[in-house]
Amino acid sequence: MPAPEFARTLTGLTVNLLVRDVPASVPFYTEVLGLRLLYGDEDFAALEGPGGWHMMLHADHTLDHSATETARLSERGKRGTGAEIRILGLDPDEVEARARARGFTINVATQTFPHGWRECRLEDANGYMFAIGVLPG
Repeated sequence: MPAPEFARTLTGLTVNLLVRDVPASVPFYTEVLGLRLLYGDEDFAALEGPGGWHMMLHADHTLDHSATETARLSERGKRGTGAEIRILGLDPDEVEARARARGFTINVATQTFPHGWRECRLEDANGYMFAIGVLPG
């Protein structure tokens, strides 16, 4: 389902990340986080998480219509600095193990935090930060 068609199906909150290389980025989301790939090509990927929420990946050049956005994308370094995408309901021990096996950066190993989540914090290949956790019990 190409991006324009997929866009018409969305409701509520959806996460859209701009990435340097869509095909190279997809394995983190499918193999590490366990999201379901609904569609993917060189420019766009649509993913679905447990409970039916959606995440999209767009290649940087798909937003070349805006000079402001293009300038921000050309900066080197990690993407999304200052933002953390929190996903509740994925087993952090399993996610951390899959991420380590595939060479992804683990920022905080799985542990139970005072706020109640058992979670790990890790990065995708673009530097986007994720907190993956469950409520113990």
